[in-house]
Amino acid sequence: METNHKLIIYQVFTRLFGNNNEHCIPHGSFVENGCGRMADFTGKALNEIKQLGATHIWYTGIIEHATQTDYRRYGIRPDHPAVVKGKAGSPYAIKDYYDVDPDLAKDVPERMKEFELLVKRTHRAGLKVIIDFVPNHVARQYHSDVQAQGSQLGEDDDTNLAFSVHNNFYYIPDKALQGQFDMQAAAAEPYYEYPARATGNNRFDAYPNVNDWYETIKLNYGVDYFHGGIKYFDPVPDTWHKMLGILLFWAAKDIDGFRCDMAEMVPVEFWEWAIPQVKEQFPGILFIAEVYNPNEYRNYLQRGKFDYLYDKVGLYDTLRAIICGQESATAITRCWQCLSGIETHMLNFLENHDEQRIASDYFAGDPAKAIPALAVAACMNVNPMMVYFGQELGERGMDCEGFSGRDGRTTIFDYWSVDTVRRWRNGGKFDGKLLTEAEKRLQTTYRRILTLCNEEPAIASGQFFDLMYANLGGWRFNEHRQFAFLRKLGKEALLIVANFDAAMTGVAVNLPAHAFSFLDMPQLESHKVTDLITGRDETISFVPYRATETSVPGYGVKILKITW
Repeated sequence: METNHKLIIYQVFTRLFGNNNEHCIPHGSFVENGCGRMADFTGKALNEIKQLGATHIWYTGIIEHATQTDYRRYGIRPDHPAVVKGKAGSPYAIKDYYDVDPDLAKDVPERMKEFELLVKRTHRAGLKVIIDFVPNHVARQYHSDVQAQGSQLGEDDDTNLAFSVHNNFYYIPDKALQGQFDMQAAAAEPYYEYPARATGNNRFDAYPNVNDWYETIKLNYGVDYFHGGIKYFDPVPDTWHKMLGILLFWAAKDIDGFRCDMAEMVPVEFWEWAIPQVKEQFPGILFIAEVYNPNEYRNYLQRGKFDYLYDKVGLYDTLRAIICGQESATAITRCWQCLSGIETHMLNFLENHDEQRIASDYFAGDPAKAIPALAVAACMNVNPMMVYFGQELGERGMDCEGFSGRDGRTTIFDYWSVDTVRRWRNGGKFDGKLLTEAEKRLQTTYRRILTLCNEEPAIASGQFFDLMYANLGGWRFNEHRQFAFLRKLGKEALLIVANFDAAMTGVAVNLPAHAFSFLDMPQLESHKVTDLITGRDETISFVPYRATETSVPGYGVKILKITW
């Protein structure tokens, strides 16, 4: 992996990006509300994403999933609406692991070719491609129209057994599914499943409810949950072989990485077995794990061989609390210290499809409040940073789209159009004419911070030094609302101060003598430096015996570049 390159991932919900419909209706169908396509990611669109500072684009929802849209005329089996969330369906209820979602194609029979062209276009724009791998569960009516009979998931299962190492699913023998949700959902007949299969969120009975992942069924990796989680991994379970085949199939499409959904719900032994086999054939491919249990971090990195893990319960939760005024900025120090050595393997973010939008009424209500947090998450270390499409425009996520109510999130279940993204695209022109001045300013700030991540070698691959311990209870430095740190490489250092307060703040930052010896930096009195955010020069003292004085905008960041 390149050491002088920082990953900046732009997550985009593929079906929403290109939808131009300004008048979507809640619970609208594909015909009523329309749908974005892979073709909407033109060279121009991809270049705009690259200009934001992105190095990778995560196309969320590429693989075919259950939907209420009828594609029978293309040989695709319909799904019962009772086990599909929303008219469009969840991209995490995979219906065919070997196919592309037909919603995303201009010409449905050519959907795989359109995906292959999207990969080529993305690479031509200088971006790398990440797609989802959903290993823990599949849609209740999973069936691959592409894969040959004889190798389908569940095809040879013994449904009389709750658990068998040879089965791909878990069963509740002699019981039909009796879901505690609408089992008919406007269909002619209720949904029928016999015997019932365990639900994706580890529900091992026949009675999933509306709060469960009732639209999915759990995959069996050889763990007998009915008897205390006994593991049967020798010989290698059938599911392992089938899932490895899926990874190799998509890796051969010239993609550059997988974001692995709920990776910790799959035994680490599977990843330990599968990831090296994929990397043997495709050495540069990345594996990113969605994990939420810090006690498992090292296990999934060291044994499971993942490249990066979500930093959700650490940095995301902490920065969210600081933005909302519920936590002190000193908590950021605790975050990286808790990781003790694995911080370079954590993926930082402030938004994704699971989380509420920063600008929503449920989070900060104002996207500008996230700028100091963005600077911390993006610039604090060499590890990757991810942004969610529309975040850089202040998308509020306050629509009531249908299955997804007004919850501060952008829907993953409905056919919809994202207001800020639609106006930014302006029919593919990307000319900024429909954006407000505040949206343009925000986008410019995001672009500046994210492009600095790779323009400045000290951020991309330099050392990190936390200055907070020398500034607790400091003179003209509020450790609860400001965070300061250094990045250093060669004969350059960056002094970065993030201000979580609304007002422009004059600060005096103490630089301890240890920072100069540890980072091998000279002491510079009355030294001219440049603020990389504004491009303006100022003169500072860069010495351990006098505080470095500067001012930081409200909800802003100062990045001073010191060279010698």
